[in-house]
Amino acid sequence: MVIVYGAYGHTGRFVVAELRERGYVAVLSGRDADKLKALAASTDGAEARPAPVDDPAALDRALAGAAAVINCAGPFATTAAPLVEAALRAGIPYVDVAGEVEATADTFTYFADRAHAAGAVVVPAMAFYGGLGDLLVTAALGDWERADEVHIAYALDSWHPTPGTRAASAVSRARRGGRRLRFAHGQLEYRDDSAPMVDWLFPDPVGARTVIGEFLTADAVTTPTHLAVSDLSAYMTVDAVKEVLAPDSPAPAAVDERGRSAQTFLVDVVVRSGGRERRAVARGQDIYAVSAPLAVEAVHRILTGRARTLGVAAAGALFDAPDFLRALSSHLSFELGELGEPGELTELSE
Repeated sequence: MVIVYGAYGHTGRFVVAELRERGYVAVLSGRDADKLKALAASTDGAEARPAPVDDPAALDRALAGAAAVINCAGPFATTAAPLVEAALRAGIPYVDVAGEVEATADTFTYFADRAHAAGAVVVPAMAFYGGLGDLLVTAALGDWERADEVHIAYALDSWHPTPGTRAASAVSRARRGGRRLRFAHGQLEYRDDSAPMVDWLFPDPVGARTVIGEFLTADAVTTPTHLAVSDLSAYMTVDAVKEVLAPDSPAPAAVDERGRSAQTFLVDVVVRSGGRERRAVARGQDIYAVSAPLAVEAVHRILTGRARTLGVAAAGALFDAPDFLRALSSHLSFELGELGEPGELTELSE
């Protein structure tokens, strides 16, 4: 039995469906009792356990008897800490799909020692942002001990945000006080200037695209926790950024039987060390939908004894990264290579 907190949310519904497809009993939980009741009625009478995030006793009742909990309820700045606390009290693994940089960093900062001492496994940002990028970087790095440079470039053909994405973004902007974040010289840095715009040469069929440089995602938190990385740069296609920030962009609309949107993605990871370069590439459909198999595969591996460490950990530290990515072949494609056409950065003229 796996608890899905925020089960009625956009990503939560994908997680519930993925768990059920893989033979797990998914128990629905979250803050809104009416939404849980409606979802339970449409999900073959699945059990619903409402629990306010600020009510520890209710959370304990919600997690009672569970093997693990997957937190899909944002903003994670509000929900992550109470759910991690509840998971530690219950003695079960905690996984979330946070995309918020600050919330992910908070989980590592505040729970690393306690989770390790308790012999627990806590996995923040086990989703498209944070988990997938970290796995790709780990796979690309392979037997190298360190990377001089890590580049993670995202090509989304569109980005229609969910209400959760909008809410989480608002929380992050408020926490940053109008500044932006980047990862450089081995640490997160606040910046007051504008992010650079550069050209990135993606693998075919995407090709050259203008991207926002230093578009920080949760990968900048997860990856350096277990890999020796001096500089990590993330990039996002400009058109996708414009869409996700536009106040009138529609929410994702389902186009197939899985409920996925038509959105496609390509994640291009390039790592460089000592003049050598490696590349890992993932392609798929719908960044929200693909977060479900990422999170569920993580839970499955933890519960079947395939986690490599305890405490708060990133995906690449916990799992065999290439094997994990290949296990998701029905959801995304994965390529890894030592050689090939490198991504190239060219500063745009004013």
